[in-house]
Amino acid sequence: MNLTNLPFRILRRPGAALLTLGSGLALALLGSARAEVDPELAAMQAAAQKTFQKDVTPFVAKYCVECHADRPKAGLNLRVAVKKPGDPAFSRKWLECMANVNAHDMPPEDADQPTDEERARFLNAIAQIKYLSARDPGPFVIRRLTKAEFGNTLHDLLDVPAAIAQELPDEVPGAGYLNSLSPMQTEQYLAIASEAIRQMPAEAQARLLGGPKAEVREVARGLARRAYRRPPTEEELNVLVKVFELGTANKLHRDAALRFMLKAVLVSPQFLFITPARETPAGEKIVPLDDYQLASRLSYLLWATMPDEELSRLADEGRLRDPAVLQAQTQRLLASPRSRALFDGFGAQWLGLDKLATKTFDEKKFPQMTAELRQAMYDEARLFFESIVRENRSVVSFVNGDYTYLNSTLAKIYGLEKKITGSDMQKVKLTDANRGGILGMPGVLATTSFATRTSAVNRGVWVLEQVLGEHVPPAPPNVPALEKQDQQKVATLTLRQRTELHRTNAVCANCHKILDPIGFGLENFDAIGRWRDQDESGGPIDAAGELPGGKRFSSPKELKSLIAARETDLARNLTEKLLAYALCRQLDGYDHIIVDQMMKRTAADGHRMQTLIREIVTSYPFLNRRVQD
Repeated sequence: MNLTNLPFRILRRPGAALLTLGSGLALALLGSARAEVDPELAAMQAAAQKTFQKDVTPFVAKYCVECHADRPKAGLNLRVAVKKPGDPAFSRKWLECMANVNAHDMPPEDADQPTDEERARFLNAIAQIKYLSARDPGPFVIRRLTKAEFGNTLHDLLDVPAAIAQELPDEVPGAGYLNSLSPMQTEQYLAIASEAIRQMPAEAQARLLGGPKAEVREVARGLARRAYRRPPTEEELNVLVKVFELGTANKLHRDAALRFMLKAVLVSPQFLFITPARETPAGEKIVPLDDYQLASRLSYLLWATMPDEELSRLADEGRLRDPAVLQAQTQRLLASPRSRALFDGFGAQWLGLDKLATKTFDEKKFPQMTAELRQAMYDEARLFFESIVRENRSVVSFVNGDYTYLNSTLAKIYGLEKKITGSDMQKVKLTDANRGGILGMPGVLATTSFATRTSAVNRGVWVLEQVLGEHVPPAPPNVPALEKQDQQKVATLTLRQRTELHRTNAVCANCHKILDPIGFGLENFDAIGRWRDQDESGGPIDAAGELPGGKRFSSPKELKSLIAARETDLARNLTEKLLAYALCRQLDGYDHIIVDQMMKRTAADGHRMQTLIREIVTSYPFLNRRVQD
């Protein structure tokens, strides 16, 4: 299989390769059995179809197709979409429709408006579209190793520092980007491979390249088995032997020619991408992962590196897909300090802390935002995340946790500098209920602020999208920033009053009435997370607000309490985000049915983190893949 000419999509998550049928189908069958259509699901499908025809089709005909039909605005042709409600091609479009109709952004103000009952029935019907999806594990993303994964894998393979990959550019976060190798990237990988081989200790070289009498093809076989994370094909071995022969033909001595072959391995698609062990049988549309793919998928998820010796041995023995073995290996990987990779890869991206180190702050207003403080903010969140996973706490602990981790640098932000000394992070019991959990963490509060001030909008969007899993429509174009207001007229107004003045713009009002109260509930924390009772205008902080549904609060601790009470929303959001991260792709129709099933099982255990992770690694889409469209 030639990977060099394929268009790849890169996500910031490790994945596995194409699938083949193999021995030991127990776990695949477990995943399949869980996803089988049962009578309850069949009834839901029938009800969803009926509800769609009754509440969506006439709604679209009456309020939408004038703009979203044959020459659709925003690329949304609802005349076609209503004919194929379960088609995954339209699933994200329906979610956008749901968010816009819920926010009263659609239909537009100058168009006929549905009644509240029509709007509610439409939203309810759209929420049931997932039940119309065909049973499908979804597309499987072959993608390049991230910079961190590349460095970690070089470390484990060659015993060189993982930091050797630091010269690679950072990945661009997002749903997906072309994952080809540009000529510049190829040169970077070649340079890093050369340096890694130069730094490789003699012991590692002897282990990988063998002694003076070792047969070259067998050296290549052992090297490729480790580097490719699966057994190499005979064709791949032929290529590596030819590379060795090319070296000797150019007067390289044996050891240099073997290192030349190793360099070819380190810049090969089979090393830089996670590739299949065997071709897929003809005619198969959905197949289970083989043990090698599963080993890589699990290891890069929890450790951000290649499978270790134990995982590789279990894959060779064909035992990894045994349910008891897979769950035991998941537990083993989570118990290792290397599982901090789950925070560095997933947790930091979820909380937005992957951007903290490079985020700009006004140096005159916030001289405290040194590299040392930013690192302490990051470590606080990392240690808190790791404790919830390690101690198998409920996902609700992310919101209502009453402890954190501080050193003397970060303690100043909390006003605890007299109690906490030293540069080491220490577990601290918090007595102020306004603190604790991710909503009161300085790192999160800082990443959701502007360079010079807080942002109720950014913080409100962050809570809704990252904590509660709600979809917030993008802001309309050409909406003026607060800084564009007449500064003389607003000079004596608090930030809240200025934002509420901004809400008098009808275009802005619908979303802001949902976002702003949440953001202002955190306004007692300044742009770097310090507590305050007055904002920069000198006016008192007003943290009171009301959530949709009429629940009122007047302080950060009351807001936290209301959000923590939404346990199902918290758990579903984290389940969806972690599953998407594990699969290296956005979730589509049938995935949400899988999430429903996972939610029932994790609820029985109080939505604990290790239970959630085990559910993900034994789930139907984690264990299977679609190989034909």
